[in-house]
Amino acid sequence: MTITSSTNGKKPTRSKMALVEDIRVALKAAGINDPAVAKRVAESLGGASGNGRAKNGARSRAKKQTKTSEKPRTTDILTVEPEISENARVVLEKRYLRKDSHGNVVETPAQMFRRVARAIAQMETLYNPQGDVARWEEEFYGVMARMELLPNSPTLMNAGTGAGTLSACFVIGLEDSMEGIMETAKEAALVQKFGGGTGFSLSGIRPKGAPISTTHGRACGPVAVLQHLSSVSTLVTQGGKRDGANMAVMDVHHPDILRFILCKRQEGLIHNFNISVGASEEFMRAVEKGEEYEIRDPRDGRGVGSLDAGAVFDQIIEGAWLNGEPGMIFFDRVNEDNPTPHLGRMTATNPCGEQPLLPYESCNLGSINLASFAVERDGQPAVDWERLGYVVLTATRFLDNVIDANRYSVPEIERVTRLTRKIGLGVMGFADMLVMLGIPYGSQDGLDLGREVMRFIREEADRASEQLARERGVFPAYEGSTHQSQQRLMRNACRLTVAPTGTVSMIAGCSSGIEPLFSLCYHKHNILEGQSLLYVDANFERVAREGGFYSEELMEYLADGGSIQEREDVPQRVREVFVTASDISPEDHVRMQAAFQESVDAAISKTINFPNSATQEEVRTAYLLAWKLGCKGITVYRAGSRESEVLTSGAGSRGAEGVAEEVSAELARALPMPMERPALVRGITDRVRTGHGNMYITINFREGHPFEVFSNLGKAGGCDSAQLEAISRLASLALRSGIAPEQIVEQLQGITCCPAWDDGILVRSAPDAVALVLSRQALSSGGGTEQPEQAYAVQQGLFLKTEANGKGAINMARCPDCHGLLTHQEGCEVCHDCGYNRCG
Repeated sequence: MTITSSTNGKKPTRSKMALVEDIRVALKAAGINDPAVAKRVAESLGGASGNGRAKNGARSRAKKQTKTSEKPRTTDILTVEPEISENARVVLEKRYLRKDSHGNVVETPAQMFRRVARAIAQMETLYNPQGDVARWEEEFYGVMARMELLPNSPTLMNAGTGAGTLSACFVIGLEDSMEGIMETAKEAALVQKFGGGTGFSLSGIRPKGAPISTTHGRACGPVAVLQHLSSVSTLVTQGGKRDGANMAVMDVHHPDILRFILCKRQEGLIHNFNISVGASEEFMRAVEKGEEYEIRDPRDGRGVGSLDAGAVFDQIIEGAWLNGEPGMIFFDRVNEDNPTPHLGRMTATNPCGEQPLLPYESCNLGSINLASFAVERDGQPAVDWERLGYVVLTATRFLDNVIDANRYSVPEIERVTRLTRKIGLGVMGFADMLVMLGIPYGSQDGLDLGREVMRFIREEADRASEQLARERGVFPAYEGSTHQSQQRLMRNACRLTVAPTGTVSMIAGCSSGIEPLFSLCYHKHNILEGQSLLYVDANFERVAREGGFYSEELMEYLADGGSIQEREDVPQRVREVFVTASDISPEDHVRMQAAFQESVDAAISKTINFPNSATQEEVRTAYLLAWKLGCKGITVYRAGSRESEVLTSGAGSRGAEGVAEEVSAELARALPMPMERPALVRGITDRVRTGHGNMYITINFREGHPFEVFSNLGKAGGCDSAQLEAISRLASLALRSGIAPEQIVEQLQGITCCPAWDDGILVRSAPDAVALVLSRQALSSGGGTEQPEQAYAVQQGLFLKTEANGKGAINMARCPDCHGLLTHQEGCEVCHDCGYNRCG
């Protein structure tokens, strides 16, 4: 039996006494023999409906004021089972529901929500031994079961299990010493092992080649540190459920900023990492004016030179155009909203950039499904502001409880997290809300609604945190904070974040974050069974059927990449409302992000989508607009710009037959034959100091591409030389068979045995030395002569992508778990078939 609150706009049809009696009987049958509970449920179901938002957006401020600070209503004691779509069930069973030792699912979705609600509600007794734990368990269960609020994945996976962290976002401190770097790598591995994503600031690491007084050597530099952290991350799978995710940030004033900007030009060299440049107002103003700006020694802040701001910005834009990296974080804008400046500046974020944090801070996230609050009243679409306010109050309390229920893998993270008690309440389903209210995403009404909804959520979250502060006390670092200077009690230093919701939005059956709809119709592939199923957006299907223009032909057309904007058989108003990400201009994407940012005290994870044909100048315009409109960061993605493409709809989204052809072609390519060796080849020999002595490694080229590898370890004979010869022969065979050099580097780099320093570079082993030299020379053309634009990258031992996807052809990536196609959104790659996701 499910009892529905009257806040859905329907008036109760029974008398209060009759309703109480019905509820009492139902409760008794369920084993709850408490007339007081029955009365409370009846009272909650008889409340007045909230005021709606008129279609034109006008609404008085007086109507907005809700009474969410009062005792919340208990409405879900009798709820048996949440409504779960088949797609959501697949995701839950694969990644969230508990399994036995044989891998069999032993938990239902309702039991999962109950497990989480019970574990989080238990924290009430920490502040009041007589606290009503049962009541809050029902409140928390109710908002989750109705899909009004879902916490971040670690909470759903781990709460109540006794294992793992409940938070998603972490920033780990990074000291400029060998001991500090290794300690950070260990701490990051522990955090990622239990489900957290980690961010790092490389800004404090001394530049490459800087002297090291203790060893009289030279520093390896921050990019080498990044590669080390990346190699550690590749070893970690989070609780066996998903890959680790990371963010590396470097201050634009760091002497190695150009090396950092270029470090991901060659895809695959650095794994599981997003990178972002931390830009200052000083730098951005210099870009505007065409001036130079100062670079500074990270150890003491003294100026050590200058760079052309425009040239550096050009490199950032080129990288973003090539493959979406690097993003930008506007440091000064971030620290304007830093509530605890007395604890330090925020110089890093979590993996997707929406949560700036101090070193060793963490944050747990939760997302409100805005689609749940789009209702119809008196025949007009409206927003249920009262219900939304209630859910914000419940969510704020829930997330504050998570801080206490959490398990922290690193003691310093627990200390700093409890010091500021930051929470990250955000939203999802915004595109669905717009559709249900009949408002186009990129319109002024759409921007106004986004701004209004987030402002309302901030007001209610602030009130809820104030209430908690009166009940439980302010956060321990309150003294000296901006909240103290404003004379405002607050339980949580930060309250709001708009985070990626790729997987939890699939569970809720809504659109992701504040992103527009990705596709109205797409093929879901089951490559193992050779089937392709057609999935249609529920709101679009409803409108199409009601409007009389639904047809299988239209749905297939859209699933095959066609645009609704080109269909005159679809009414104009429908085309205006049902816009997808590719229909919206990059400028409108940025403006929507800025509208939400006005009321978000942390930041926002959003992808600014570009068509494949976009120019670098258009990317530049978006970056500058984001800065001018007050965004705290920006991430862009040009369709088809990465070798691992991420589409689920479009010309590439073929049916099962097309996917099978693609698989066959890949199998054919997996059996290459090595090319014949010509009589004469030219090459380059590089000396590398290793822990086994000096190595001399020769890379020979054919038609400008690395073709074979020879190596010598000083003197012949011995096990080391034999193993090195075997490595070189296999590397040569791979190169002659068409294997990309970067793939060989990926396999060899990081193998460790007797590490040694070679001119500021840590060479971990003989195989690592081969990888180092191959990476240095992979950019060379015709016998090792470098093209001018590649010289800098070759000098630094970096890969640079030498070919852009100039023809606009779109490569495709499949999910490693289920072979479904991946989409790129909110800085992540997400599989809409099984819920797999990865960032970086």
